[in-house]
Amino acid sequence: MENIDVRDLVQRLGEDEDMARKKAAFMLQSAIGDPSFADVFIQQGGMPKLRFLALQSTGNTLAYTLASFSRLLELDMGWEYVSRELIERAVELVVSQPLVNILRASMSVLVAIVSHPHNPSSQPGPFGFRALKPSISGHPQFLEILVGKLSAADHALCANALQLINALMRDAITSDTEIEWPKFIKKLQDLGVIKAVYILMQSTALQDLAHPVLEFQSLSKVLLRKWKDVKVDLEKSEHRRALKGLHLASNPDRQKKTDKDGVEGSRKHHPKKWRRLGFETESPAWEFDDVGFLGMMDLTDYVRKSEDGYQRILLEQSTRPFEQRCPLARASLSVTLILYEHFEVDKSDSEEFERYTALESRSDVDKVFRPQLLQWSRLHTGGVNAFLRLWKATGAEHEDFQKIEELVRILIEQVVGQAPRTKDIGEVEEELADFDYHRLRDLQMELLELTYEDAWGQHLRQVRDELDHEALQFVKEQRVRCLLQGAWFPNIPDYNSDGGTVANQNIKSTVLSWKYVRLSHNRRFLHYRDYDSKGEQEPVLDELRERIDLSIVSSVVSNVSASDSSTTETMPASTYTRIVIYGSVFGSGSNSGKENVLLQLHPQSHTLASEWLDGLLLLLNQQPITSDTSKLIQMISGYGLKIRLLNLSFNDLGEGEAPEVPSREGLDEDYWFDMGTV
Repeated sequence: MENIDVRDLVQRLGEDEDMARKKAAFMLQSAIGDPSFADVFIQQGGMPKLRFLALQSTGNTLAYTLASFSRLLELDMGWEYVSRELIERAVELVVSQPLVNILRASMSVLVAIVSHPHNPSSQPGPFGFRALKPSISGHPQFLEILVGKLSAADHALCANALQLINALMRDAITSDTEIEWPKFIKKLQDLGVIKAVYILMQSTALQDLAHPVLEFQSLSKVLLRKWKDVKVDLEKSEHRRALKGLHLASNPDRQKKTDKDGVEGSRKHHPKKWRRLGFETESPAWEFDDVGFLGMMDLTDYVRKSEDGYQRILLEQSTRPFEQRCPLARASLSVTLILYEHFEVDKSDSEEFERYTALESRSDVDKVFRPQLLQWSRLHTGGVNAFLRLWKATGAEHEDFQKIEELVRILIEQVVGQAPRTKDIGEVEEELADFDYHRLRDLQMELLELTYEDAWGQHLRQVRDELDHEALQFVKEQRVRCLLQGAWFPNIPDYNSDGGTVANQNIKSTVLSWKYVRLSHNRRFLHYRDYDSKGEQEPVLDELRERIDLSIVSSVVSNVSASDSSTTETMPASTYTRIVIYGSVFGSGSNSGKENVLLQLHPQSHTLASEWLDGLLLLLNQQPITSDTSKLIQMISGYGLKIRLLNLSFNDLGEGEAPEVPSREGLDEDYWFDMGTV
């Protein structure tokens, strides 16, 4: 900057020779972003020459000039030189100029003009969208061409075009009347702006377009907020027409037969005119209070997309008893609110930009960019259809409305919320239509557990730890009692030294004798004795001549795996299970002090194997390993937790006033709890 002679530069901008002007304009666009340089440039009389070149030059000179002008405006300088002629020139260039660098510079100038704060007292001349309206009216193809630039191969040009669209939208929403701005937005939508930005948001070029795309996403939320804030007022002709259209689209003349609830269909005075469409009352305007005109738009859009389908749904509903009919209108309003909350529409723009700034250095931007938001209408339609499907699948009635609503909320969170940025809307619609109800219920229970965890996490963990310990002690006692009771085990030759499969052998034919094993009453010794045959009566403890002192037992090993289960009571004919007890034998022999096999047991069932293996381990203060014992511990602990939760009162939750306790009138003592759904 220091090497540029500003006086000389300004002089060269006024030269007759085009090459000198082009070189000066090129140098200027690089230096003008410095506020101190810009001040000197203006003081040296550069602005009149810059405006002249903007209006009269062509080619690269024009591109450099417009780029310099836009940078000055971004510094909030030179506004007194913004004239209607300059605006007309920039609009004309956007419409007719094929050169990318001129297009980008022209759009930048227009973005600065449209985005300039309205303050007529301090700055002369029109600013904002209103400044462009006269020029745009003279070029009716301007908006169409501008939207078309969003699919240009040059990413910078796409970004400039989207910046200008964003500026026009924001200013229209902020400054135009309640009648004008919706017309402008609808015109942009009809020209395909949403589809174009949706494609950009899912493309690999997103990093180059991140800021204007994120601003468009924020503006989409602003629009949703504004429509939601518009109260449905039947004094307004537009609102009246929309509501009347819902009634007429239902083909009320078709319902000439008596409904299931015994109400005669009447063309003029049907007593359930609006309830037949799924409203709660015959004065439906107040039912839009939570979603405003946004809910009306979504409902009318749903009907408009498939009027035949709408009539078919209502006709099908009319064949059911009134309480079993899915209230279509209420379902639509509910889905609107679910989507509104899911996309966090009330979140401010600054929060989204802060989130993007935090993620800008990482590749994972899916958390910020939500292309599915731009497909609001299709998501709403898919959500309403899912509501109808779930209502039918569950056999719901009117009192179950909130339950189905919660299922749809979970469905939206699961399908839309988990969808990656590049997932096509068609796939999302298919998932909404096909998502299994039972899987949805499982997700609901998981979320319920997480809710409990969030609310009472520390207390629940403490209770679970206590219950797990109590369950383990209970199961330990049960397993040890199995050992105290005693059991018969076959003595089988050791065909396979690793304790695995006995190939091509029938276990029953290989049993040579039987062993009866029993734990002593003081739980210190394991008594056993071999018998030629399995007796009908169990031997008493005094008959068992052999015994093992459990204090010398060092380990208990088995080929029972943690995945083995007692779903089949007996072992397969070609395999056997072995439990081997090891210990140290002290004496004068050669194996004195070394670990030896003290006893081998061959349980004939998974249940017996689980009882004795884990019983022995628990006696040695070791953890059980079989799946049967683990499931038993989990079941007992789970039941204990549910029983404790039953003792919670509503006031313990801190949720305010408790609901009404159901009456027990007409009930006797013959009732039960379904522990699986508590």
